[in-house]
Amino acid sequence: MAFPTKLLNEGEHVVVSTRTHVKALIIPGLGVLVALALAIFLDRLVDSSVASLVVWVLFLAVVLWFLVGPLLTWLTTTYTFTNRRFIKRSGFISKEGRTIPLNRISGVDFEIGVIDRIFGCGTLVVSDASTDGRVELHDIPDVEKVQLQVSDELHRLAGGDRRDDGA
Repeated sequence: MAFPTKLLNEGEHVVVSTRTHVKALIIPGLGVLVALALAIFLDRLVDSSVASLVVWVLFLAVVLWFLVGPLLTWLTTTYTFTNRRFIKRSGFISKEGRTIPLNRISGVDFEIGVIDRIFGCGTLVVSDASTDGRVELHDIPDVEKVQLQVSDELHRLAGGDRRDDGA
């Protein structure tokens, strides 16, 4: 996914841009399947068309609440590291964002649980010197690769490329 170039400063480029793994939608999807099974069962159980209509309206409400909401959140939340800053953006109608300059980031770590390993994702932990201290980005696909790219950019920012290794 491409970060909008109109939101980048002059000389700034995207190092990595991602969103949470699609795994985040599994539980909401399963909830909708259970609600569908329950709605079909209740529809067969009731005799009146009004009660049947109520069952399906309630099912639609469950779909909106448990699937459309998380899907929109998943689609509209992005995590981007540029050569200058970390940017978290979310929101469809009302937007929210958080920016941390890379020179304020003191560490980038990752955690991978058993389920995360199965899905190929993990939690990226961005530590900074602010009062909040750390930002946890859950369910990041290929979290080890992202952590490596961001660490490399932090190293480059700290002047790590200004070395003469005799080659």
